[in-house]
Amino acid sequence: MSTTPDPIAALATLPGVADSVDSVRKAVDRVYGHRIMRRRSNEITSEAALRGARGSAALSGAEWALEEVRRRSDFSGDDEARTVGGALRLTAEAGQLLSIWRQSPLRVLARLHLVAAADSAEAAGRPRLAGETVEEPLIELSLPDADEVAGRLEGLSQLIIAGSSAPALVMAAVVHGELLSLRPFGSHNGLVARAAERIVLVGSGLDPKSICPAEAGHAELGRASYLAALDGYASGTPGGMAAWIAHCGKAVELGVRESTAVCEALQRGAA
Repeated sequence: MSTTPDPIAALATLPGVADSVDSVRKAVDRVYGHRIMRRRSNEITSEAALRGARGSAALSGAEWALEEVRRRSDFSGDDEARTVGGALRLTAEAGQLLSIWRQSPLRVLARLHLVAAADSAEAAGRPRLAGETVEEPLIELSLPDADEVAGRLEGLSQLIIAGSSAPALVMAAVVHGELLSLRPFGSHNGLVARAAERIVLVGSGLDPKSICPAEAGHAELGRASYLAALDGYASGTPGGMAAWIAHCGKAVELGVRESTAVCEALQRGAA
């Protein structure tokens, strides 16, 4: 029997984390049990994708109303429009990468950045090199150097490939927090980190139909709360890590609430 330690699973034993995991599971089970899901789950998935993209863009500084995101077809204008466009593309792309994630997570992250950037520049789709800058003004954590980024990305990749007994929420929170802390790419790290969180939640089986948009929940909790929780993750302390996992759990639950409201609206319309 292998005695290789599972550091991600160990986080599930931190005080309060088990409660967050249990609360998320119950919330997800409730929305999956909604009667409208049996007949119209594709509509719920599409709406969740839109709301998730809108939330992710808002956390990266493009705070558009949901109806504006729904209405627009051209996202090539200013920086905010390009951010929203990148979030929408990532939401669509994430579902195509589920089968690759567990075998080659670094390849998936490179693809996510390429899609987010929509740029033919040399730096698109690869981790930054020594001396390269990062355009991520809303995140003020100290920036790890390129060597540290490479080492920690490889470590994260190996943990994902090896698999973990950690609950899906814990794994998703670690992937999200690690990518935001590292900011491995020259831009769009927030969008990529949140898309990776979505991939873990869906691929783990917790949210197989992708109807629980954690990104919308993170946005509802607010950028200040998001960044404060991220500081806790970056601190590496047990309390900080537990607080970040709990924050991610609350975001999933708020995403569930969004989709439950959509289910209720569709049910009223069908009555």
